[in-house]
Amino acid sequence: MEGILTGTCSWTDPALVSSGWYPRGRRDAEGRLRHYADRFPLVEVDSTYYGMPSARNSRLWAERTPDGFRFDVKAFSLLTGHPTRPAALPADLRPALARHGGTRRTPADPAFLDEVWHRFAAALGPLRDAARMGAVLFQLPPWAQPGPRARAFVEECRARTRGWRVAVEFRHPAWWAEGERAGTAALLGDLGLAAVAVDTAAGLPGSLTPDVPVTSPALSVVRFHGRSAAWGTGGKEERFRHDYTEDELREWLPRVRALADRAAEVHVLFNNCCGDAAVRAAGTMGALLGQEARPAAPAEARGTAGPPPRCPGGHGNGEAGHTGCDTNRPDRRSAPATSGTGTQEASCPD
Repeated sequence: MEGILTGTCSWTDPALVSSGWYPRGRRDAEGRLRHYADRFPLVEVDSTYYGMPSARNSRLWAERTPDGFRFDVKAFSLLTGHPTRPAALPADLRPALARHGGTRRTPADPAFLDEVWHRFAAALGPLRDAARMGAVLFQLPPWAQPGPRARAFVEECRARTRGWRVAVEFRHPAWWAEGERAGTAALLGDLGLAAVAVDTAAGLPGSLTPDVPVTSPALSVVRFHGRSAAWGTGGKEERFRHDYTEDELREWLPRVRALADRAAEVHVLFNNCCGDAAVRAAGTMGALLGQEARPAAPAEARGTAGPPPRCPGGHGNGEAGHTGCDTNRPDRRSAPATSGTGTQEASCPD
């Protein structure tokens, strides 16, 4: 459908890179992005959450993608109230993080935050200049529950991103609970922020509702996190490990089409990890939505000794909700910090 863009929440995830999805001759940094952009019109840059982006990378990303391609960029962890390693910041800002970075309950120094915001925005300039910028995603931490301080935090984020398309994903279930739903929708709508709908396992303490209203006429975003029973409790890799079946994706077709009736663009992104599970799910969703299929690399071009890793049961044939995986390859989400002396949190209301 026109106006619906599908993609994944990374094209550099180690599990994807090692799965064999990228063919021979396209396994360097440039080749991987060009290969991905040949097949999808949208990607989420999640590396900008783990470390500050750079203008150099933004220029290279713009040069290596065709007109019409879009990058949704995940906001840096310090700007959304998450723990931040000193090594995630430029070297000249690391001492200031320890002194002025704040904690979960103590606001960060405004001047320090101003500088981090300035550098974050400047680094994305080449994407905006090349018309490659999709939206900036602000994913609030699960301890940020509804309240005056949290709402003020969202308002400040919007004040610092005037002129940008911004999407907000709340990880605390209370934001879309019956008693808060209208207020949350009004907050985002008044600020021109797009609400993010999510797909997770249902019935768990941290489960999030998939039924989220359109709060911006310009954009609606859906992120598929997988349906692991470890959502909210397990390690990072276990929380996102899932292989979507076709039936699970079909459940979303009425919702996605309803969002597209009310928003100019709908971004559908897959954040489930397990080898190439996310790109396969994104391709299947695109096909279900009637989007033109993009060419896949021939099997012999992948240069693998066998098929890429798959979650048990196979894609589209396995038991719905199956979250096991037969690959032992590392995943960026569970990798420990390799440098730095600890973490620091910006103040995110709880």
